[in-house]
Amino acid sequence: MLLALPILIWFGYKEVQKQSQPPQAVLVLGGSTRKLEREKFTAEFVRKHPKLPIWITGGSPPRTTRSVFVKAGVDPKRLHLDYEAVDTVTNFTSLVDDLKAKGIKRVYLITSDFHMRRASVIGEIVLGSRGIDFQPISVPSKSPPEPIEKSIRDGARALMWVATGYTGANDPSKGGKPRIESRR
Repeated sequence: MLLALPILIWFGYKEVQKQSQPPQAVLVLGGSTRKLEREKFTAEFVRKHPKLPIWITGGSPPRTTRSVFVKAGVDPKRLHLDYEAVDTVTNFTSLVDDLKAKGIKRVYLITSDFHMRRASVIGEIVLGSRGIDFQPISVPSKSPPEPIEKSIRDGARALMWVATGYTGANDPSKGGKPRIESRR
């Protein structure tokens, strides 16, 4: 028990340290429905955080996404739109090094409530591998949570990516989609 005490104190210290650092960006996992729930929720959310850049991975076409934010009074220059991802694991792996290069150590992670468990598992592994923490923000829906098997499967894929750089997804670079589209 005495050996465990220093470890518990260390983890407690790290948790307090994480919670004391405010997020430096917003990371949105695209993939909402035609009603654009995630984009609309995020547009309202970021109005309360006017200095944070907004990284959206996957999701609606750029013109549609920008329109949602402009209608909400959010400067589209804050948007960084990434269309390289083909699934939830690559939502994270396609952007994590860009976030790290910008010095971002903590983000708000926005996705639908039914998707948050899987996103959190992947985020802990992929973002955590680069020293980036996140605060989950769920978009309310009426959908039941995803099966836990999806979290286990994609958690294993995220671990594989950390170990090998391979996600197990189809090569997104063959899709001809732009890497990141920013308005700076």
